[in-house]
Amino acid sequence: MSDPAANAPHHVAIIMDGNGRWAQQRGLPRLKGHEQGAESVRAVMKAARDHGVRILTLYAFSVENWSRPAAEVNGLMTLLPRFLRKHEHLLHENGTRLRAIGRLNDLPAATRKDLFRVMSDTESYTERQLVLALSYGGRAELTDAVQALAHRVRSGELDPEEIQPETITAHLYAPDLPDPDFMIRTSGEQRISNFLLWQLSYAELYFAPALWPEFREEQFAEAMRVYAGRQRRFGGVTSC
Repeated sequence: MSDPAANAPHHVAIIMDGNGRWAQQRGLPRLKGHEQGAESVRAVMKAARDHGVRILTLYAFSVENWSRPAAEVNGLMTLLPRFLRKHEHLLHENGTRLRAIGRLNDLPAATRKDLFRVMSDTESYTERQLVLALSYGGRAELTDAVQALAHRVRSGELDPEEIQPETITAHLYAPDLPDPDFMIRTSGEQRISNFLLWQLSYAELYFAPALWPEFREEQFAEAMRVYAGRQRRFGGVTSC
């Protein structure tokens, strides 16, 4: 039997779309969709491990999501700590480091407390990483990076002529992370919605028809099969 990790992407990023629609189709509150979606996170964490994926980045809450109804936002901010407390053991069992990117100071103090505790407790793990994009936006990340660079230029620490793509990367939220190889978006929508705008430059994109609460091990395996059939050229050419 072939090794499923042989052709696996090293870093997979996922836009977890469709929780609200899943709930509405069933006459349920939107928060129920998010709760069911949390179970898909657990399933996909396992599937990613089984397929040899080392880094999994999940678009959990965007900067634009703060404009949603207060009840939904508050529910999401309490759902995250509950999920961490319930599934933290999986991170330890699988040697997975939890990280977060975004404007984390925007999160409620109680949410940050649980998030930072689990991040601290898992920071020594090197086998795998789970990265949560929280209060995250690609334009916000680039804006923050440009502001940091501008401060360095103004202080005389950095010459504008020295700024290269690598310089910008070094000022992103997690500059040590390799760019995603593969981006998955669920629910059939075909856009990247302000997600990892810099990092997705050469990623393979895959748009799954399933709503996120329906995206489980089988759907992840299908995405991996599609990726295995892709040919990544990074702007170059390959022989036929």
